[in-house]
Amino acid sequence: MKAVICTKYGPPEVLQIIEVEKPIPKPNEVLIKILATTTHIGDTKIRRLEPGLGPVADFFFKPLMRVIVGFTGPRKKILGMELSGEIERIGKDVTLFKVGDPVFASTEFRFGTYVQYCSLPENGILAVKPVNMTHEEAAPVSNGGITALIHLRKANIREGQKVLIYGASGSVGTYAIQIAKYFGAEVTAVCSTSNLELVKSLGADKVIDYTKDDFTKNGVTYDVIYDAVGKIETSKRKKSLSDQGQYLNVLAMSGNIKLKVEDLYALKELCEVGKIRTVIDRRYPLEKIVEAHRYVDKGHKKGNVVITVDHNC
Repeated sequence: MKAVICTKYGPPEVLQIIEVEKPIPKPNEVLIKILATTTHIGDTKIRRLEPGLGPVADFFFKPLMRVIVGFTGPRKKILGMELSGEIERIGKDVTLFKVGDPVFASTEFRFGTYVQYCSLPENGILAVKPVNMTHEEAAPVSNGGITALIHLRKANIREGQKVLIYGASGSVGTYAIQIAKYFGAEVTAVCSTSNLELVKSLGADKVIDYTKDDFTKNGVTYDVIYDAVGKIETSKRKKSLSDQGQYLNVLAMSGNIKLKVEDLYALKELCEVGKIRTVIDRRYPLEKIVEAHRYVDKGHKKGNVVITVDHNC
């Protein structure tokens, strides 16, 4: 089967497509025929060995990142964290799924979705795909959507509270708008000029164009500020929080969250009742993974960049 590997850190061109053995599921595993995966900022940070915490923090954290991820290149050569596809084979002890089930899943930091097939334990972050979504639409929900859900749930958002989402047009941000609205918040979305209409269409009550206006200078305070890109300066965010307000940073929190399959099923239900939809910026075939990474590296994607996986070549 075809797989994309990353043997060293560097630009998108370090990614290579090779042939590898098709996995055989263990007794408690399912073999998934992957039909869609994604390229998101997490994948590109691993490939570049760039934590993305800021120049000073990156200088100190990069050596630790080498210890965790790999010294000269990723230990886990096949990147990718999100997938959607069909179960082709099940292990003898599997009871939760059957052959033919359409599923979506997150592999978290096990990675391994830049392939045609992968095996996952049946008790992993794996669920039956929302019936009203394509595989391309479902794949990003399994990581970007679940991240937004877990982070915002920590804020215990109540009806009518003011929530500001910074970086609202990205993968996590687009899901965060919809989830915050589901929780009953009045949502203010911060993004660039070209994405204002997009975030409005997702339910944002108010929008701020950060290229023209600084939300920290508008005199408004918020009950929750969710920094979906981890770029708000500490000195700025404090003045915009209410007395009991909470600041949530996607970068600071993501290393501490534990994904639960119950949350994936909760998102599946929200998708099926029309409360959550996926924004797809671009689609690339697996063979164009270098181009997909090159595009994501620019930092201007809207929502998600999806990788489609062809099994006829």
